[in-house]
Amino acid sequence: MPAAGPRALAFSVYADGDDRSMSANHRGYEGIACVDDVARGVVLFLDLWQETSDPRLRAWASGMLDFVLYMQRDDGRFHNFIQDWDGTINEHGPTSFAGGEFWHARAVRALAKAHLALRDERIAIPLARAFSWATQNSAPPDVRAIHVLAALDLMHAGLTPVLRETLERWCDEIASLRRGDILLNSPDEDRPHLWGHIQEGVLAEAAVVLDRPDLLETARRSAHELITPVIEAGFPERTVQPYGVAAVVYVMDRLHIATGESAYARWREHARAWFDGRNTAGRPVYDRVAGRVHDGVDDGVVNPHSGAESNIVAAQALFPEIARRASELLDEVPELVTLETELA
Repeated sequence: MPAAGPRALAFSVYADGDDRSMSANHRGYEGIACVDDVARGVVLFLDLWQETSDPRLRAWASGMLDFVLYMQRDDGRFHNFIQDWDGTINEHGPTSFAGGEFWHARAVRALAKAHLALRDERIAIPLARAFSWATQNSAPPDVRAIHVLAALDLMHAGLTPVLRETLERWCDEIASLRRGDILLNSPDEDRPHLWGHIQEGVLAEAAVVLDRPDLLETARRSAHELITPVIEAGFPERTVQPYGVAAVVYVMDRLHIATGESAYARWREHARAWFDGRNTAGRPVYDRVAGRVHDGVDDGVVNPHSGAESNIVAAQALFPEIARRASELLDEVPELVTLETELA
């Protein structure tokens, strides 16, 4: 995407079953690529690069970062969509206006991850502006949980004590909004959907950093009430998307790390198995031959479409396998090697 820089990259937001690109137009035309997806891609590719040391993954992450920075305004907020590959920013769409909660949070997380991994001098000021916006404005728990991930990344690098204070406040916000033991995404719901529901996972991770066993207990109670029955039943809802399953995998993984209890590891693996057919369709959602993750299961049928979100979050959910195979897969695909050469 040259408008964002000579090496800038973005994911096409949607594709059909034949890999033809599709635009986002559910609520009127929004565009063809978005910060929501690209920021998640920055995090994924940097994690893969740090795991494999393959320089191509770092180059692609840096190219995606160029796109994220291109979409930021001087006040720290981000627009979400570009309308075309010339880089025309959609400034007013319902899922693209400056400061929208999810895409701003994901951009903050991407900048925090890139700041630590790349040590790119361009990042510090944009990160400070974006993080300041997040701290000064309210957010629902499912969005605030993404802010917590960014704060945890920065705290792991030793950036305290101001961050610790912010992190504790955000975790208390998340923990306080619940119905019974169940952590909610918003105050007006009876039972939260699992799409993007990672609150139990971030509280478990933060509990260790902050030495707050109360946060871990809150996370455990909510997970046992809301999430483990869904895993045991094989995700029985009429519509299940990869992001919901990936969120469940993340929660179980962080609870396993925080507690050391093998039950959470078992639930994590059962959730991962959804991608390979442990679902109401009885068919793989991850087509390992084509390298494509479908957009979910609807009424017992695998959705043939395959968007950026589905593939990114599935790669994160299946990270150990993906990391093991990354260098081998890259070497087997000439088109990717050519792209890396052009970027270099």
